Amino acid sequence: MNITVQSVRFTASEHLTQFTEQKVSKLEHFFDGIVKAEVILKLDKSESSDNKIAEIRLKLPGGELFSKKQTRTFEEAVDLAYDALRKQLLKWKEKVRTK
Repeated sequence: MNITVQSVRFTASEHLTQFTEQKVSKLEHFFDGIVKAEVILKLDKSESSDNKIAEIRLKLPGGELFSKKQTRTFEEAVDLAYDALRKQLLKWKEKVRTK
């Protein structure tokens, strides 16, 4: 799986990039057919402390899955997006298996 990480309105640290890549690569345990993963980390301009956004898009054969989460830290946002995509992947796998 090819993983790309982009940061918008800030420069991501090496630690954050590695954390994100490790977390997203774990999704392959649930479905082997993931072609590409695109991760976009953004800073929202809002005044609230929940201004960190993580978007993860998975390209699969025959479709794609997407998750977007907004929290106080990028790590937490990536974790929540990972959990959402894990559930989506399990549903996708069942759907593909029944066809």
